Amino acid sequence: MGMNVGGGGGDDEVVSAINTTPLVDVMLVLLIIFLITIPVATHTVKVKLPVDANQPTQTKPNNVVLAVTANGQTFWNEVLVKNHDELLNRLEKVAVQKPQPQVQIRGDGAAKYLAIGQVVATCQEAGIAHVDFITEQPHSN
Repeated sequence: MGMNVGGGGGDDEVVSAINTTPLVDVMLVLLIIFLITIPVATHTVKVKLPVDANQPTQTKPNNVVLAVTANGQTFWNEVLVKNHDELLNRLEKVAVQKPQPQVQIRGDGAAKYLAIGQVVATCQEAGIAHVDFITEQPHSN
């Protein structure tokens, strides 16, 4: 490495060379940081994510529609279900039918996940093989 110490001559001489050493040092540090952090950020568990078919649900007369309100109340086709045991008994009666009717859950957007999760867990406990969720299409502006 060379260094210009300015021997002789006047002090008014303009130096037209740019010292790039600090720039190279900063770039090397950034390169090392990226090389260390990128592999850490890309290590994830490999899973196959489901593909959304986005098909409209066909409502049939024998389908069971469970509605969960914002305050956590559960309705079976517009009839209030009083407790977990009543819902479980009704679902067990439906689960033995051949073919098993679809169970569709309509959860209020303001409902807590716990309330809807308990309904899904009750469906699983009763032996319901397939549970659908009814949602609205997003409004286009």
